[in-house]
Amino acid sequence: MFIPIHDANDLIYIKRQYVTLCLIAANVAVWLVTGTMGERVLAVYATTFGFTPAYIQDILPDPAGLGIVGETSTYLTYAFLHGDIFHLGGNMLFLWVFGDNVEDAMGHLRFLAFYCLCAIGAAMAHGLLLPGSPTPLIGASGAVAGVVAAYLILHPRVKIWALVFAKIPLRLRAQWLLGAWVAMQIVMFVALPEDQVSWAAHLGGIVTGALLVWPFKRKDQPILDRRVEPPEAAILATDPDRRPWTTGQRNRL
Repeated sequence: MFIPIHDANDLIYIKRQYVTLCLIAANVAVWLVTGTMGERVLAVYATTFGFTPAYIQDILPDPAGLGIVGETSTYLTYAFLHGDIFHLGGNMLFLWVFGDNVEDAMGHLRFLAFYCLCAIGAAMAHGLLLPGSPTPLIGASGAVAGVVAAYLILHPRVKIWALVFAKIPLRLRAQWLLGAWVAMQIVMFVALPEDQVSWAAHLGGIVTGALLVWPFKRKDQPILDRRVEPPEAAILATDPDRRPWTTGQRNRL
């Protein structure tokens, strides 16, 4: 639908999005180990570390190797596996563009917990829709969908540069761009509930992210871009010494 490029949304509380960068690095590292070794090797890793509802429901016997991590762990481990470089690249691009500001709004540790819970929520939604599926679910799409939902709630009026339909460069507010993206996930879930892409996992991540952003955000972090009045916003933009992370607030997690 669109490829995000850049958002004009500075960090306020933290100097660097360390968790976002580490998550991207972890996903890339796992891809280098699993995705570059051929389809057979990837299939083995997907069977072992992917989320397979049929194993969770004991419809099929657990395969050899699953005992290494256990069934419960696959609610999270699946989110670090990807089918191909485009699958990985798309998810990491969304995480790169939108993850930093959500991490800024929550703090490093809370954002890490938030991301993991969104991945778990996405897997649970997938399992509820397809409880007997023998096909492993892999990919960070559900967790990233939760990040997108949180960003939409926190910063709906921020303008984002994106390639719409992968060709047309436009600068649109998040409420229109990301709102349309969320709407598309709902449409695809209704139209293609058993598609190769798990739209249920996407929606599970969206719902989890939308619910958890409220308790996970900082107490003084407003929603809907209601951070400061325009005069103060101008001061913060031109005077870095007035930003909260320069006065010690960056240590709050």
